[in-house]
Amino acid sequence: MTVSTATTAISTAAQVARTDRRIRLLRRTATPVIVLVVLGALLLWLSTLELDSIEQRTLNWEYIGLRTVEHLNLTIVASILVAVLAIPTGIVLSRTRSRFARGFVLGLANIGQATPAVGVIILLAIIWQTGYTTALVALVIYSFLPVLRNTMIGLEQVDPFVIESARGMGMTSQQVLRRIELPLAVPVILAGLRTSLVFAVGVATIATFINAGGLGDMIVNGLKLQRFPVLLTGAVLVASIALLIDWVASVVEDVLRPKGV
Repeated sequence: MTVSTATTAISTAAQVARTDRRIRLLRRTATPVIVLVVLGALLLWLSTLELDSIEQRTLNWEYIGLRTVEHLNLTIVASILVAVLAIPTGIVLSRTRSRFARGFVLGLANIGQATPAVGVIILLAIIWQTGYTTALVALVIYSFLPVLRNTMIGLEQVDPFVIESARGMGMTSQQVLRRIELPLAVPVILAGLRTSLVFAVGVATIATFINAGGLGDMIVNGLKLQRFPVLLTGAVLVASIALLIDWVASVVEDVLRPKGV
């Protein structure tokens, strides 16, 4: 290789690296900027309207803040419970050789995912009670499958030769799982958690039907009372929360992703 060829190759690699950094920066900043622009446009539009007494009772900072906190509380708590329950379950199922156990658990998770979200919530409310706890359980049931499935897939995709090499070095099964398999499966597991979070944001909207609060209250009130500003505000806030949570999850995924994976 001549000096000029080597110089050209180095220059090309540096240019590719700069382009990758720009793309990564754009990807990390685009979503919050878009959300801020949309929320600013919504606020500007609302400021031009003459709200009646019904709209004023809903479109105020206290009411919107309370509903937003309720929505985030449902979403985040449900996602934490899903992670705590689904990841260990996925690890256990990836270790078992029982086809019945794997099929049974995956079948239950598929039922929870395939059933319409509103059906799960209403059914639980009928046989149990209305309120926050029922909505939380419904969210966990509906968001369980992506994390469970991705945990199993992530562990099963680890190269068997890497596992054998680790065992040949004297590592125990627990050490191999903790130091080799889980770190390599992190990107796939985090992708499942990211999907679960977005699911939870959407499903939490219909928790209003069983008196569990959330931004669904605004959407339903806007529909029932035929107040378009209330309906639009609720819908935009839910969409913004979903986009921001997905963005935060993507940043965390990039940070926790093992080097070179």
